[in-house]
Formats: sequence, C-alpha cells, structure tokens
Amino acid sequence: MREHLVFLTGRLAEPRLRRVLEGLGETPFSWEIRQMGVQVAALMTPEIIKRRLGSVEGAAKVVLPGRVRGDLRALSDHFGVPFERGPDELDDLPSHLGRKGPPVDLSRHDCRIFAEIVEAPELGVEAILERARELAAEGADVIDLGCLPGRPFPHLEEAVSALKSAGFAVSVDSGDPEELRRGARAGADFLLSLDERTLGLAFECASTPVLVPARPGDLESLLRACARLEEAGKSYLADPILDPVHFGFTRSLMRYCALRERLPRAEMLMGVGNLTELTDADTSGITMLLMAVCSELAIRNVLVVRVSPHCRRAVVEADRARRILFAAKERGATPQGIDPALLCLRDRRPFTEEPEDIAAEAAQIRDPNFRIRVARDGVHVFNRDGHHVSRDPYDLFPLLGVERDGAHAFYLGYEIAKAEIAFRLGKRYVQDEPLRWGCAVDLPRADRDRHEAPGVTLLGRGGGER
Repeated sequence: MREHLVFLTGRLAEPRLRRVLEGLGETPFSWEIRQMGVQVAALMTPEIIKRRLGSVEGAAKVVLPGRVRGDLRALSDHFGVPFERGPDELDDLPSHLGRKGPPVDLSRHDCRIFAEIVEAPELGVEAILERARELAAEGADVIDLGCLPGRPFPHLEEAVSALKSAGFAVSVDSGDPEELRRGARAGADFLLSLDERTLGLAFECASTPVLVPARPGDLESLLRACARLEEAGKSYLADPILDPVHFGFTRSLMRYCALRERLPRAEMLMGVGNLTELTDADTSGITMLLMAVCSELAIRNVLVVRVSPHCRRAVVEADRARRILFAAKERGATPQGIDPALLCLRDRRPFTEEPEDIAAEAAQIRDPNFRIRVARDGVHVFNRDGHHVSRDPYDLFPLLGVERDGAHAFYLGYEIAKAEIAFRLGKRYVQDEPLRWGCAVDLPRADRDRHEAPGVTLLGRGGGER
C-alpha cells in the first residue's frame, strides 16, 4: 500500500497547496489536505492543531508548513503519527517530498576551530574569560591568546590558568619563545608557533606545538621540523602559512597540497586571517572556500581571527562551513542543498511565485488587508481595492491610500522596504517575516537547534592521530 500523507494549511494557502500537490502527478504516496481554520498557515499552534485536526488514523505522517513553531514531538505523541515540518515555501515542497532520508545532520564535523583573542595582553583576565565564552558560543574549540610584539603580557600565566579552570582548551600565539615557554608552564594545550630553530621548546613541555616554516615559503624547513617530532613520537600540527592575495596566496595553497602529499597522515592547521582580514570581500564565501580546501586536504584545524569589523562573523561562518562540508563529504556530494546559512546575500530560488499566479490570487481578495509579494517583475502590493506592481517603492505608496493612517503607513513602508531589498538582492521575501541573512546574523533558535546535538565532533582535543 502507498503511504498516506496529511498536509495541514490555512485558508489563504490551501488553493496554492492543492495546485502544488496536484502538479506532482503520480506519486508514491496518497495525500489529503486539512485546512485548520486559520487565515495564515504559520499562525497554527500545537494547541489549535490538537483541537481541530481530528483523527489521522492510517496516515504515515502529517506535514506542517515550515514556519509553524512548536513541539512536534508532543504532537506526534498525542496523535500517534509522526509530524514533520515542510519547507518554508510551498514551491519547495516537491523537492522536500522527493528527498531521500531524514534532514541532513549538521551536528557533526571533523575540524577544530582556534579562535584568536588578538589583543589579549591589553585585556584583563575577566575580559579574556568573557571573550572566550563569546567565542565558544560561536563555535570555537580552542581559545588562542595572541601575544603582541614588544607588548608585555605579565598576566599570561594567570589568563591561561583561568581559561583552563573554566574548561577551555588554550593556545598561546607568540613569536617570542619565552612567552611560549611561560604559556606552556601555565598549562597551555597548544603553542603557536615553533620552527626548526626553536623546536627545542617542544621537548621541554607537554603542549602540542604548531610548526611553521623557518623562513617564509620554506616548506623543506617545515618538513624537517615535522620529521624530528615524528622520530620522537611527539604530536604536532603543521602550518605552511596561508599568504595574502598578491603576496603569494596561490603558492601558499600549493604548499598545503605539497605538505599533504609528503606527509599523508600529518595533522595540519590553516590560519585563514591573512585572507579574510586582508581582503575587502564578504567573509562567508571566503570562509567556505578555505574550509573546502581544508576538507579536501584533511586539514582538521583552522585558526580564525575577527579583528576587522567585516570579519565579525568569521568564527560562526567557519563553524557552519565545517558542518556543511562534513555532511557533504559523507554523502559524496558537493556542498549544495544542505544548508543555506552561508548564502547570506542571495538565495538560490529567490522568487517562488510567478507574476500571473500573484495576479490570480489578488483577483480573489475581498478584504482591505494588504498583501505583499516579490516576483521577478518587482514588488506586488494588493488588496480588494487594487493590485499594484513596481520596482520602486516610491511609485507604490501614493496608490495605497494610507496617508492619514500613520500606523498603517509605517507598517507598509517597513514591509515594502524589505520587499525592495529582497527584490534587488535576489532574496526570499515573506510578509511579516524577517529577511533571512544566513549566519551573517544570529540564527533563529529553530535553525540553530538543527546542529546543537551535544557538541559532537570527530576530533579530540589533543594533537590527534598522525
């Protein structure tokens, strides 16, 4: 027997949902629509559903609109049938129904994020702890204390000790071997960075060293340092150093490839700040590209900084990218269609309705409430009194007749401004919903919950298996 699916919706969306489902043609499941007596589908609540749904005996599952919030597990338990959220947009329903298996699991990754507190010597211990908590909440696994050249750090030991007592993994980042030695004695887990000239420090302490070339671009010196620690059976991370654009960027990528070829099992680290900080471009795309290089080369450690204001989401972006890439790698697929968090400015399918479909809906409206839609021809505003379309909000406002209604004018101005932004950028617009900016802003709780399983990683805290 075919599975039977029950789709819940509101009055306004019911005709469109029916058209979408009928447009599927022959399906491996049978279906029915239950209209819950609410005007807007997203206004359904678990309480309304419990009161109005009735029996769903024989259904394989009940599909809710994507924007319905509430505890689906409680609904499943109450009715004895699985409940699941569909996509936010009805036009995405066919692909949602055609997917194989459950939603992609973003709880796992295999890459450790070092997040640097660049100005650590200038901060007190409490301020360092507060910054560490903030970075950890964004996805950092190791708090990196950046030491400043020529700037004393008298409370380095106290800072390391306080971070360790608070449960953080800690690295100390300095070009001064004595500062690294102090950090190691205080209990730092990692030391950034040693080369073959300062390698003796690695044999004095239990901290895992990050090894770098003795001179810029000198891969052979890095390989010699790695070989010495390999012979001694000591853990390490190797970093050939990523250079900025026009200062050796492409060749530095080649060094990472060469190191992986020469040392197939070595644990590696890539510091991404030379690209994110020193390039005037949105960091979400840069981060995804660099994390993709790390994924392909099995570089399981990245050092992230967020000094420039345009890099303020760099840790969040790296965290989301590592999860997406891990899921893609497990599926043997490109990192596409897994999670839209790094599509911050544009959406793959920004316009979900055709202008003629909007016009057909507008012709059926019999009340004075304004509806706002965005399609490839511009912003649509309509109610029973008219249907207006323009790419310029200033053309629309005089047609709406709300000049003497301040509250209504404010609401429409706000919504139409959002609609114009969505139209010009190529983003999804949904009336009364915030625009989705991916991980460029704090994600809604429901989105974050998708990967907040109990801190799952496939990577330990130490130097790792070589």
